[in-house]
Amino acid sequence: MKIALAQINYHIGNFTSNRDKIISHIEKAKKANVDLVVFSELAISGYPPRDFLEFNDFVKQCNKSAEEIANNCNGIAAIVGLPTFNPNEKGKPLYNSAAFLKDGKIESLTHKTLLPNYDIFDEYRYFEPNNTFEVIAFNGKKIALTICEDLWNVQDNPLYTINPMDELVEQKPDLIINIAASPYNYHQTKIRKEVLKRNAEKYRLPLFYVNHIGAQTELLFDGGSLVMNPKGEIVEELKYFEEDFQIFDLEEIENTTDKTLTEDLSETASIYKALVMGVRNYFEKLGFKKAILGLSGGIDSAVTAAIAAEALGSENVYNVLLPSRFSSGHSVDDSLELVKNYGMPHDIIEIEDAFNTFENTLKPYFKDLPFNVAEENLQARTRGVILMALSNKFGYILLNTSNKSEAAVGYGTLYGDMNGGLSVIGDAYKTQVFELARYINRNGEMIPENIITKPPSAELRPDQKDSDSLPDYDILDVILFQYIEERKGPKEIIAMGYNEKLVNRILKLVNTNEYKRYQTPPILRISTKAFGMGRRMPIVAKYLS
Repeated sequence: MKIALAQINYHIGNFTSNRDKIISHIEKAKKANVDLVVFSELAISGYPPRDFLEFNDFVKQCNKSAEEIANNCNGIAAIVGLPTFNPNEKGKPLYNSAAFLKDGKIESLTHKTLLPNYDIFDEYRYFEPNNTFEVIAFNGKKIALTICEDLWNVQDNPLYTINPMDELVEQKPDLIINIAASPYNYHQTKIRKEVLKRNAEKYRLPLFYVNHIGAQTELLFDGGSLVMNPKGEIVEELKYFEEDFQIFDLEEIENTTDKTLTEDLSETASIYKALVMGVRNYFEKLGFKKAILGLSGGIDSAVTAAIAAEALGSENVYNVLLPSRFSSGHSVDDSLELVKNYGMPHDIIEIEDAFNTFENTLKPYFKDLPFNVAEENLQARTRGVILMALSNKFGYILLNTSNKSEAAVGYGTLYGDMNGGLSVIGDAYKTQVFELARYINRNGEMIPENIITKPPSAELRPDQKDSDSLPDYDILDVILFQYIEERKGPKEIIAMGYNEKLVNRILKLVNTNEYKRYQTPPILRISTKAFGMGRRMPIVAKYLS
């Protein structure tokens, strides 16, 4: 039996585009005499559809698309994911389903059993879990069809009381097919392969796995669809961060040994590719072409500009230099060197006149109090006003340039440098931003060396450095990682050898600045615990604050 895996970049709610892509891949498979072509979880709707699922019209359009796709399944079968209605009076109104299409119709539906309800996932909000198990008979073979999380209860900390494959294996299937929507983070590829390997080894069956590719706002899908033999060895792996389509012979898979995989991305390389894809897809799917950002001469805006140039083309990234009385000369020079290296358009807009106007307007009301954070933030907000005005005038999307370290401790100005339509590096710690800069320069100096090596500064007061307000990023980022990603409490972090006073101060900064993060643009997710939809914290809370 010949099986094709179709790894496609879908667009949530774009039924015409998703349907047409699926049909075109079915036709491609037909020409290659494929028996079965497999698409990913919730392919027809796109993933995650979220509260669109509360609209009956949305779900009906998904089902209509499935029927139209089925019309093309003559002489070939297909598996495609979509939401379907639950006909029972009790329970959630929908199922997360895999439709088996054959002979011009929807032959059967398989529903997802294990519904993740953690981090970015909230499937139990919408879907009823499956409670019946049946293999699919096709071309003399029995298929154990599963949907993403259905294979994940083999880890050392099982979250569910049932394992779908334990039920299906009693019916003596010949292979496992898993359709998935597994979002990227820089640890996920390794974890995902280990989970799939455990399944193939445990059930001694070949395993066909197909994942999404592309970005859906902040969620990034890296692809990496694959086929394993019954020993849990990877026979073939589809591309990462690209659409792909490959055909396999089931009998050959069962007898093929482990393959040496051609692509082995470093962590930094995969983060870079993920962020480039995230920016590109955000613009493409919203129908925008041009970005704008404030280029400060610092490493964060430089890396953001470089990623945007790769994603959108240098000519579509408008850099605005906004120097003030506190800006150093090399900040402007370094920025000009960067835009020259990339051939990006730019302008220099001095903020001194606008800042003076604000100062003079507020002087009677500031009651002769000394210069402090109010004036510092006023500069950032002056820049924010200018950038948003240009964004509105020309229809550009403003890219936010804050990193995760800054966002975590509130080292940013609301309605100033925290403005934007998309936060590009908001899930990358400062130390990771430096690594990204080095990666960008791997084939030659695109980001000027001085931007990478000079001490970070907001340049909002004379001789200001980030280290005046924050510990060194090498220390700060480790403490933040242990608290945010690893969810360790202060006593556990202190026991690792970190200063008690410093740990308590940093954790307090994280928790008391939650209100700022509620007002930030969507952040491209690259970690296991990103700010945004996967991290839900109360603002008015006392814990560690």
